[in-house]
Amino acid sequence: MLPAGPVRARRARYAGLAGAVLLTVAGYLGGALPDAPLGSAPPSIWRAPAGPATLTCWLIGTALLVGAWWSLRAGAPSGRWAYVTAGLWLLPLLAAPPLGSRDVYSYACQGWTYAHGVDPYAVPVAAAGCPWVDAVAPIWRDTPAPYGPVFVLLAALAVSVGGGLTGTIVALRVIAVAGLLLAAFCLPGLARAAGVPTRRAAWLALAAPVIGVHLVGGVHNDAVMLGLLLCGLLLVIRRPGRPAALFVAGALLGLAVTVKATAVVVAPFAALAAVHGRHTVRALLRDGGWLAGGLLAALLVTSALSGLGFGWVGGLTRSGDSEQWTSPPTAVGLVVDYAGALVGRDPRAVPVTRAVALLLLAVVLVVLWWRAWRDLRASGDPALARQWVTLHGAGLALAATVVLSPVFHPWYATWPLVLLALTAARTTWFLLPAGAATFLALPDGTNLARFTKAPGAVAMTALLLFVLLHTLRRHPRPR
Repeated sequence: MLPAGPVRARRARYAGLAGAVLLTVAGYLGGALPDAPLGSAPPSIWRAPAGPATLTCWLIGTALLVGAWWSLRAGAPSGRWAYVTAGLWLLPLLAAPPLGSRDVYSYACQGWTYAHGVDPYAVPVAAAGCPWVDAVAPIWRDTPAPYGPVFVLLAALAVSVGGGLTGTIVALRVIAVAGLLLAAFCLPGLARAAGVPTRRAAWLALAAPVIGVHLVGGVHNDAVMLGLLLCGLLLVIRRPGRPAALFVAGALLGLAVTVKATAVVVAPFAALAAVHGRHTVRALLRDGGWLAGGLLAALLVTSALSGLGFGWVGGLTRSGDSEQWTSPPTAVGLVVDYAGALVGRDPRAVPVTRAVALLLLAVVLVVLWWRAWRDLRASGDPALARQWVTLHGAGLALAATVVLSPVFHPWYATWPLVLLALTAARTTWFLLPAGAATFLALPDGTNLARFTKAPGAVAMTALLLFVLLHTLRRHPRPR
């Protein structure tokens, strides 16, 4: 596909801006404000005084943003145009109240807990006495913090700088925007390394509505994780075989892990990029060892400096408390439970399907890494292959993590999106879910998946079966 002409590009720019403005209006009418009612169903939201206006602004605004982004999926007219337009779309969302999620109040309370000398990995925010606990979603009031020590330190800093709840939210949004700016700074270098025009990579990654609505509007810490992740990958790609650079790159990847543990699946692929010259086992152990050393040093130092140790690892087990059909393994388990209920049984299949999916994820990650290793050893151009194979493998690893994880939230779609925008030749398979994910959360944080559990689980399971059958037909088993 050719990039859009000037008229089409101009229309897309201002259609997306109008969408961002409408979403900001929806946020003030019925966003995730501290005193907003929690857990309202869409019909009750519609019956509220500002409900019709809220839902109308949200639906039209989201449709305009997603449609404008999708219309230029072949690439913006130029890299500069893509950056300016993405920034223009983010401006209204900077002034919006929290959108699409109440997680930012959990961040604030976890930061408050740590700032007042309490371990957020041992004491939930409700028990710690956080003054803003009523704004936190009920499901997360009695669970430990699932984020690493670096983000807990950043949240505590936001509390110290912001003072009250409003100031803390503003400080957390500044931190999220800083992470996004770091990612934007690294994208051109990564795009050149992958052989992709910046106008395409920047548009697909930075202008994606799920980025603006959830990472900026929703103030999610995924922005910080992605910024550190891309910075570490860029340093590895530019300085392979350099011990000091690789150690620093590993430390950046380690910092990303101590924000959100998901980032760890990228590290094995970064180790492949760290090798200078031919990919041999000895070279991998030598250069990848420096990278691993930096990563482990970041984990150990931040855990020690925060005084929290590795208690955050235990908090990860509680992230699966929510059961939604948007997670494919959970959807399959729900369908099995529904089928069992029809015959008077209670299979309780969700934990089983989730466990199987995690085992499958481990296998998939190993296979992806092995294929990347094999391709690099067979490549006649090690430098170019190292860059593209690393980024593509890391993107596929994050995509597999999203698909096979026990829980899926709309902002999880940003993890693979940013890296696949740099490498994927065909984009529909990951752009379409990223665009659809933007519609899953209402401005007040209500997740539509909660109110479509049974039909959503059946539809997701049917989609999985269709994809499986289609894949088997395209790649028949050899005789």
